[in-house]
Amino acid sequence: MTLAPRQQQLLDRIHETGYASIDELAQAFAVTPQTIRRDINQLAELGLVRRTHGGAASEGSSTRNTAYSMRAEQMREEKQRIAEAVAAAIPDHASLFINIGTTTEAIARALLNHRGLKVITNNLHVAATLAGKDDFEVLVAGGMVRSDGGVVGQAAVDFIQQFKVDFALVGISGIDEDGSLLDFDFQEVRVSQTIIDNARQVFLAVDSSKFGRNAVVRLGSLSLVDRVFTDHAPPAAIAQQLQQQKIRLDIV
Repeated sequence: MTLAPRQQQLLDRIHETGYASIDELAQAFAVTPQTIRRDINQLAELGLVRRTHGGAASEGSSTRNTAYSMRAEQMREEKQRIAEAVAAAIPDHASLFINIGTTTEAIARALLNHRGLKVITNNLHVAATLAGKDDFEVLVAGGMVRSDGGVVGQAAVDFIQQFKVDFALVGISGIDEDGSLLDFDFQEVRVSQTIIDNARQVFLAVDSSKFGRNAVVRLGSLSLVDRVFTDHAPPAAIAQQLQQQKIRLDIV
């Protein structure tokens, strides 16, 4: 099928950025949001994009994540709202795990007004953000350093297993409709599983573009999580999983 010129341009833009909201697309193409929604629906029916709440995402690959620089720019406002809500739920003088991800990096920035936190992380960006606070204690897992600042490998797993903390603040690359938590790097997943296993409460911070997103490595199920923070109500199948598991949902 041959796409209309605007639809092809819209598709190119979504593929270039990985995600685009309806509002930004409407502004970029000088049309109404309703027109953009119709275009997105047609592209989704052709399997060219994936509909999300408030926008569209590139179908991409289930085996390879979007580049870090691109992920850092996607859903910035939504991630900021999520980060502020997560930070508000963390008391002063708490102990925390924080894993890899641009959303958890936003959470680290939102935690800077707290006092007396002890943070164990495998994310060098998180460590760099929090290390300047005199009353924070920041511990970094050893292991292989990825280009996005994530630290993975058996050494990271062994390091994290030494601790039992109050809260794990975790991100994820995708949530399947059956409630599976999905990511791209099996080594990263092993570290995140260890983080979850050694925390008294697990907070999952996930923007709505991750609902229904495919990734090849299964971390576990939503049943591992105590509380989910997101920017939009999840699809019905995921919402049902949350309700069945009695997981608190915070929409910000």
